[in-house]
Amino acid sequence: MRIAILLLLCAAHAAAQENYLARARKLAEQYIGIDSHIDTAQRVLIGGEDLTQRSTRGHVDLPRLREGGVRAPFFALWVPTYYSGAEAIRRTLDLHDAMQRFVGAHPDQIEFATSAADIERIARSGRTAAFLTTEGGHQIDNDLAVLRHYRRIGIMAMTLTHFRNNDWADSSTDKPEHNGLTEFGKQVVREMNRIGMIVDVSHVSDKTFYDALAVTSKPVILSHSSCRPLSEVPRNVTDDMLRALAKNGGVIGINFGEGFLNPKDAEALKKAISSLSSPEIPSLVGKALDEYAAEGFKREMTPAKVVYATIDDAVAHIDHAVQVAGIDHVGIGSDFDGISGPPHGLEDISKTIQLAAALLKKGYSDEDVKKIMGGNTLRVIRAVVGK
Repeated sequence: MRIAILLLLCAAHAAAQENYLARARKLAEQYIGIDSHIDTAQRVLIGGEDLTQRSTRGHVDLPRLREGGVRAPFFALWVPTYYSGAEAIRRTLDLHDAMQRFVGAHPDQIEFATSAADIERIARSGRTAAFLTTEGGHQIDNDLAVLRHYRRIGIMAMTLTHFRNNDWADSSTDKPEHNGLTEFGKQVVREMNRIGMIVDVSHVSDKTFYDALAVTSKPVILSHSSCRPLSEVPRNVTDDMLRALAKNGGVIGINFGEGFLNPKDAEALKKAISSLSSPEIPSLVGKALDEYAAEGFKREMTPAKVVYATIDDAVAHIDHAVQVAGIDHVGIGSDFDGISGPPHGLEDISKTIQLAAALLKKGYSDEDVKKIMGGNTLRVIRAVVGK
């Protein structure tokens, strides 16, 4: 009798789960799913991968984007901080060219978007709207003209720092050098506001975060960060930072990296950050530097041996951010193709639809899920770009 009861309970649970998933799939037809940070451009440049084909490699391709209900991913043109000066600019343009060639070869499936209106139009056509960003202020080589050029070629957001400080802003994973933003750093933020480029304050130190919010006249994003009270890593943000973000009108995209979500995984992440505290900077340029970067990317993307994080952890971070910042200020920024250990249940971008189902199960309304899965981020795009 006990076995029969257990079987009935299991069947009822499975039926309920399927109902939430069916609701999520129907809902995904109504919203424009936005992931505010993926690193898939690296795979296109380094491996020449064809994203039109479903792959067992990496976390993202066009079929898996469609399956996950993500119709407008932010493709980050990430350049490691050991690229400096003109080399950082060259690498940014190489990544842009790789994406340009891919998108240009498949206009029936993907198109670049440079506004909220573009995203809506492309998504309505059943194609993927590719929104380009750059991940690290070192990529402008301290030159506002370079920043403006990036915007002209369709790069729509910039993370102010990456793993290291640059010449005008402190990073969350480096020793403070500038006490936040320098005067030039504040000029960068103002110029991004003026030209309609989204200011991204993931990766920055707490002081840089507050300095940026004090200067900006437009909403900002935390493109791929999670909540420090739940997983204490420097890249995550405090409740006070979440409240400041809400006051600014911005959005946090919850990062799915295992260390960002689960304290057990966070210990390994903090050790990895500490081990890179005095990195060896290669004295290489051109092709040799690119080959060095390719090997590093392959090493970093080796799947993590042990992952404790689950989809429930991602829901917990979303729920915490909603409780602190409010429902209008939370989205997703998975960091797929930039993390080695996605959580169980969110193994790649196709599983994003499972996250929508989990939020419905948690008790979030259809309208709330629409906001989290893309509506909030679309609002920021419209506010910054102006159309």
